[in-house]
Amino acid sequence: MLFEGTIFEFNRITLVRLIATAVLVLLFWLAARSPKLVPTRGQSLGEMAVDFVRTGIAEESLGKELGRRYTPLLVVIFFGVLAMNITGIVPLLNIAGSSVVGVPLVFAAISYVAFVVAGVKAHGGGGFLKSQLFPPGVPWPIYLILTPIEFLSTFIIRPATLTVRLLANMLAGHLLLVLCFAATNYLFLEASGALSAAGVLTFAAGLAFTLFEIFVAVLQAYVFTILTSVYIQLSVESH
Repeated sequence: MLFEGTIFEFNRITLVRLIATAVLVLLFWLAARSPKLVPTRGQSLGEMAVDFVRTGIAEESLGKELGRRYTPLLVVIFFGVLAMNITGIVPLLNIAGSSVVGVPLVFAAISYVAFVVAGVKAHGGGGFLKSQLFPPGVPWPIYLILTPIEFLSTFIIRPATLTVRLLANMLAGHLLLVLCFAATNYLFLEASGALSAAGVLTFAAGLAFTLFEIFVAVLQAYVFTILTSVYIQLSVESH
């Protein structure tokens, strides 16, 4: 472990994150390095991946024009989060890059900046704050209660919930896998008699949780990305 105890600490999970990033960049580079009119298999897969985010998330939430504008950002978020999540079930890595708060916090910050910038571009700085903090059609005394709630909801709770949701789901999945396979190791190698047979159950549970962890990894990437697009849409459109 290098630079232990500093912000530059390089440990196992940092290595996992770098590997996930390198593999993701490599896959997209291979898919896009020599585009052809009649796409190759790799190019087709890359186009399908981007098209899934463009049509299934961006255009669905933001409409065609705005969706195309934010597709590159949402593609980075979706596949970045997915790459960090999926390392939890990759042999020899065995830990999700998003199961420690740094990665969820970085992606939440990207989402936060994206929807604030989108709102400022659409309405200007003052117009954006007015649209978010002072919804029209409300009697002015209600603003004394409503405006602080809107401020907390928009500028604090949104990024906080994005961070906590991703972190908690991936950390919980990692702990379940560790418990199942640690119990399997103990029961098979150290327990004796009929107790060792229980290792079959914990091993089966570990395999089931591994499949479930794949589902959760994809689901959390999808939820994180679609929430980002919804927040952008809420910033751009007036109440």
